[in-house]
Amino acid sequence: MARKRLIVIGGDAAGMSAAAKARREDPELEIVVFERGRYTSYSACGLPYYIAGVVEESGELISRSPEEFRGKYDIDARIRHEVVAIEPVAGRVRVLNRETQKEFGEPYDHLLIATGALPYCPQLTGSDARGIFGLSTMESGLVVRRALDEEKPSRAVIVGGGYIGLEMAEALIRRGLKVSLVQRGPQVMGTLDPDMGAIVSEALRKLGVELFLGESLTGFEVRDGRVRAVATDQRTLPAEMVILGMGVRPRTALAGAAGIPLGVKGAIRVNSRLQTEVEGIWAAGDCAESFHLVSRRPFYVALGTVANKQGMVAGINLAGGYATFPGVVGTAVTKVCQYEVARTGLQEEEIEAIGLRCAAAVITSKTRAGYYPGAGEITVKMLAEKGGGRLLGAQIVGEEGAAKRIDVLATALHTGLSAADIVHLDLSYAPPYSPVWDPVQIAARQVLKGV
Repeated sequence: MARKRLIVIGGDAAGMSAAAKARREDPELEIVVFERGRYTSYSACGLPYYIAGVVEESGELISRSPEEFRGKYDIDARIRHEVVAIEPVAGRVRVLNRETQKEFGEPYDHLLIATGALPYCPQLTGSDARGIFGLSTMESGLVVRRALDEEKPSRAVIVGGGYIGLEMAEALIRRGLKVSLVQRGPQVMGTLDPDMGAIVSEALRKLGVELFLGESLTGFEVRDGRVRAVATDQRTLPAEMVILGMGVRPRTALAGAAGIPLGVKGAIRVNSRLQTEVEGIWAAGDCAESFHLVSRRPFYVALGTVANKQGMVAGINLAGGYATFPGVVGTAVTKVCQYEVARTGLQEEEIEAIGLRCAAAVITSKTRAGYYPGAGEITVKMLAEKGGGRLLGAQIVGEEGAAKRIDVLATALHTGLSAADIVHLDLSYAPPYSPVWDPVQIAARQVLKGV
C-alpha cells in the first residue's frame, strides 16, 4: 500500500509543529515541508533580543534545522522552495525552487497551509531605500543586526507602537541609538484601552523615546539610495535606520487564489479541527482564524503560542487522530526595558461592540510587599460584566514581576470565573513576590463595586 502523503507549506512554528506531531502519531506517513526562506523552526519572537545583543548568537533562536528534521524525524524539509499555486481538484501544489528557479508539481493526500503573516509595508515613495527594515523572519532579523553592527547608525525611527515597535525600541535603546517612535493613533499599544496605553506612552518617554502620537507616515526622504528621514503629516524626523512595526496581516493570497474561503481579517476560515472548507486542506498558525472564547466569535491573532498549539492539533488530525483547538482569549505580553505590558480578554470597545455592559476598575499597587527591596509599581485594569460579574478582560502595566500575573486572569477567562471568584483564589504570598492581597485580587474587589 502506498504511503499517505502530507505536504506542509511553511516551515516555522505551526508548520513544523504539525509535521513533528504527525510524524510521532504516524511513523508511516510521508511528510514534505516547503519553506520559502532559509530557516525552519525558529523563534521570531526572539529576534528583537538578538538584535539588542541580549541573545548573542542567531543559532540560539533555531529549534531544529532542516537537516535535523530529515535525519531524526524523517521529514523532508526543503528550504528555499516556495509553493506558488495550490490545485485542489488535482490534489497538487506547484513549487518554485528559489535556487534554480525551476518549477515543478508535487501531489498530496493532505495539505497543511502554514504560511504565516506578512508585515504591513506601505507603498510610499522611498519605501525600498536602504536602511528601512521590517521584522518578521529570521532573515530580516539577521539583516537588522548586521546593519547595526556594521553601519553603526545613531538615530532610528520606529513606525508603529505595537508589540514589535516596543520591543525594537528596547533593542535600539540598548544599542545606544536615539529613538523616535511614530504612531498613527493617540496611544501606543492599540490592544490596550486608552487609559492603559497612556501609561505605556509615559513609560517610553521616561526611557528617552521621543513619541509622536496621532501622526501618519507619509513618506521617506532618500539620498544616494539610503533613507535620511521619515516624513509624517506633521513633521520630518532625521533617521539613519527605520523599523516598520505597523502590524501584520495573514499571508493568504495563495489560499485565496485556490478558492479556499477566507474569514476574519482575511485569515483562512477553519473549524475547530483546523480544517478549511476544501476537502483535504487544513490551515494553522498566523494565516488561520482562531475562535475567541469570551466574545464567542471568530478571531484573528498572530502569536507563536497560538501557532504552536494549532500546529499540534492539526498534526494529530492529519495523522488520522482526532483533536480540536478550543480557542483563545487574546493573551499577550511584552516589555520595554524595565516596563512590562500584558493583556487578556476583551477591551472596552470590543465589549461594547458585542452588546455587553461592563464595569471597569483600575488600581495601582506594588509587585512585592511595599517594604521589600525592589518592589515596583503595577497598574491593573479589570473589566467584568454588569449583572453577574463575569470576567471579560484585563490589562496590566508595571515593573518587574507585573506581566506574568496576567496568566491568572487568562486562566480565569478560560474557565469562566467571575470577579468574585478571583477575589477568593488561593494565590501564593510571600513578601518577595506579592503584597498580602495580590494586585489582581485588589482589582477584582474594586470592579465588583460596579457590577
